[in-house]
Amino acid sequence: MAAGGLAVAAAVLVSAVVGTGAPGGTPADREAARSGPGAAAGRPASATEPGAEPRPEKCADGSNPAESLKPSGASGKAVERIKKKDKLVVGVDQNSYLWGYRDPSTGTIEGFDIDLVKAIARDLLGKGGADRVVYRTIPTDQRVPAIQSGDVDMVVRTMTVNCSRRAQVAFSTAYFQAGQQLVVPKKHARVKGFDSSMRGKHVCYASGSTAEKMMKTPAYAALGARPVVVPNQLDCLVRMQLGEADATVTDSALGAGQAAQDPSVELVGEPETLEPYGVAMNLEDEDLVRRVNKVLEDYREHKWKSSYDRWLADDMMGTEGKKPAPPEPLYRD
Repeated sequence: MAAGGLAVAAAVLVSAVVGTGAPGGTPADREAARSGPGAAAGRPASATEPGAEPRPEKCADGSNPAESLKPSGASGKAVERIKKKDKLVVGVDQNSYLWGYRDPSTGTIEGFDIDLVKAIARDLLGKGGADRVVYRTIPTDQRVPAIQSGDVDMVVRTMTVNCSRRAQVAFSTAYFQAGQQLVVPKKHARVKGFDSSMRGKHVCYASGSTAEKMMKTPAYAALGARPVVVPNQLDCLVRMQLGEADATVTDSALGAGQAAQDPSVELVGEPETLEPYGVAMNLEDEDLVRRVNKVLEDYREHKWKSSYDRWLADDMMGTEGKKPAPPEPLYRD
């Protein structure tokens, strides 16, 4: 029922699909232009060239972007702000099946990301805190602006921690690791991989996503794919269903959700990148970053596996090639 309802909802989104625009005009281009000195000068996540062994990204200063602040249970300015208003405002997705999606039978937003939101809310707001979350659904390319403007306290939305974003927002330690991968129709797939089969084919990805940034690098642009750029990655599934896209480039985790939602598509090949997901917050909210990292310490040990088994185990198996486990936290102080 959930999958069927999502497919209907996704169809409505088709009218919101945007074109590729002029060079330098996409939200991803604007994000890159705003990136500060810590941004890497070239490639997203770990993509070097198609088919290469993925490696962790290294920023211009030599650091790993996934390094965060050491955990602390202290309440500083940001934590007290949330406690005073007695609600936690979180930017989430409502269209990513298994991660953050609105169950049509209940109207509630559920998924792997949402389980983590509730754990953070309980820690910050105490008993019943999970019921005092204000969910604000935001498109992929509005995640950073929503944080910078103060519209949300944080974003928990399959958001990859990378060098350019770290210059704009603060991140928790990683709570999941994925990678850019291809989703194609099971039957008569015209795209076979990140290779010459892409030439002239319509390849879909979300505006402002890591996939867009990767596909714009010289090595991937040279594959000759014809880009189809949409506001949200689920729109790509609709485009494939309508025959308007031959393949989708998206995080392996989100691709697994698409395959679970629509059995006519599948993940193929191996991830091209190593991409840690983190909770994104305002750069000034260091005490909140440390507090979330404290929550994640306990979450990895006691809650992560049960949430994974509930939402992802059936569809993520085989996409990482190893036993599922949360990433080890990295700290820079």
